[in-house]
Amino acid sequence: MTANLTLLVVIGVLVACGVYLILERAVSKMLLGLILFGNAVNLLILTAGGGDGKPPIHGTADTEEMADPLAQAMVLTAIVITMGIAAFVLALAYRAYMLTTSDDVANDEEDAEVARRRAGEDPET
Repeated sequence: MTANLTLLVVIGVLVACGVYLILERAVSKMLLGLILFGNAVNLLILTAGGGDGKPPIHGTADTEEMADPLAQAMVLTAIVITMGIAAFVLALAYRAYMLTTSDDVANDEEDAEVARRRAGEDPET
């Protein structure tokens, strides 16, 4: 099996940009990162599924010449899941914006206090 090097580089760039955006503090950037990461995974699945081929209908072609329908079905499922996650994150972002009028995710004071206490108890520091 041969893979298109340009497509693999595009997948790598999409994954890198997606992970970078997911780590941002703004919910809108997190959403864009999730969408980019989902698209990169879809391209990776299609690339791993092999090259083009004849339609996967029994009796129309030899099995060696047919395209792999599993990769196509997995990508369709992944698209639906990505759209569901995007809708959920948009609903969370809307609710957070209505409550705080900000797009940034704030640090939780209780978590920061627990981290400070934990740092004080650590015998290595």
